[in-house]
Amino acid sequence: MARKGVLADLIEKKLPAGNSDTDAASGAANEAPAAAPFQGAMGTRGAIGAISRSIAGLTNAASDAERLRAQLTAGQAIVELDPQLLDPSPIADRLNGQDVSELMESIKASGQQVPILVRPHPEAQGRYQIAYGHRRARALKEIGKPIKAVVRQLTDEELVVAQGQENNARRDLSYIERALYATRLEAAGYTRDTIMAALAVDKTQLSKLISSVMKIPTDIIEAIGPAPSFGRNRWVALASKFDSDDQASFVARSAISSPDFENVDTDQRFEVIEKALQEPRQRSRSEAQSVLSASGRKVGRISKSGRDLKISIDKKFDAAFVEFLVSKLPSLADEFSKASEEDK
Repeated sequence: MARKGVLADLIEKKLPAGNSDTDAASGAANEAPAAAPFQGAMGTRGAIGAISRSIAGLTNAASDAERLRAQLTAGQAIVELDPQLLDPSPIADRLNGQDVSELMESIKASGQQVPILVRPHPEAQGRYQIAYGHRRARALKEIGKPIKAVVRQLTDEELVVAQGQENNARRDLSYIERALYATRLEAAGYTRDTIMAALAVDKTQLSKLISSVMKIPTDIIEAIGPAPSFGRNRWVALASKFDSDDQASFVARSAISSPDFENVDTDQRFEVIEKALQEPRQRSRSEAQSVLSASGRKVGRISKSGRDLKISIDKKFDAAFVEFLVSKLPSLADEFSKASEEDK
C-alpha cells in the first residue's frame, strides 16, 4: 500500500505540468485576441487544438506513469514499508548483539536520513529481503515507524555485492565481521570473484580473511562479538593458538562459560579469551609427569605442549630401553587401533 501511495503522489505532481487549471486559463487568455476576428473559422481549429492538447496531456501523463514504474523497478524511487514485512539478508554480515539505541535516538531527532535497500522476497510474495540497512531497519522497527527503502530487483549475487560494498563505504564492520562474512559467502556457494567484489579485496586479502576465521570455531567468534578495537594482526595471532593447541577450544569455551564473561563488552571478551589461551600453554611447559617403574625406579618424564607429547628417558636408566621403546611403538599403535575398533 505504501508503494501505491508514493506512485499516486508522484503522478499527481507530474500531471499539473500538462493539465493544470492555471495553464489552461492562461492559454485561453493568450488565444482570445487572435480568435475573435475569425471566430467561425478558428472555432473548429480551436476545438481541434484543444483535443490535441488533451491527447498530448494524456500521453504525457501515461509516459510519466510509465517512467515512474520503471524507476520503481530500477530502484530509483523511495517507498515506505512496514518493518514487519522485512526479512534479513540470507547471509548475515554482522555478529549479534549490535546496540541500536544511539541510532534510535538519532532517528527520533532527525528522522531516517538514508533509505535502506531491499528486494522483493524471492520466496515469499509481499515480503522483502534487506540488502543493507539492517541496523536502521531494526531501529525503526523498535520505534514503530515505517521504513524508507529503495526496492530493487536483485539477484543473489547482486544482493551480497551491494551489501558488502555499502558496508565497505561506511567502514563500520570490524575485521572479524568482514572475515566471517567472507567465510559465510563461500560456504553458501558464492564464487571468489563475487566475494572479492562484495568486500572490495583482492585474492590474497580474501584468502587471509577466510583462513584467519577457519581456525577459530564459529561459536567462539560469535561469543566474543565484533571486537572493533582489534584488527587483522590480533585475530590472526589468536587464530594461530587454535591451530597449534588442541586444548584451545576447550579453554576458550571454559572462559566463555564463566559468569563474568557476559558482563564485559566485546573488546574485553576478546582479551579474556586471548589471556585464557596464554595461561594453559605456559603451565603445560612446566607441568611434566614422572614415569616410574614397578620397582619405583625413575624411568623418565612425559610432558605435553599443545599437540606435542614429549617422552624424556632418564640418563641413569638403561640406555638400551630407548631402542626397545622405539621398536615397540608400531606394535603398540596397532594394538591401540584394534582396541579402539572393538570398543565401537
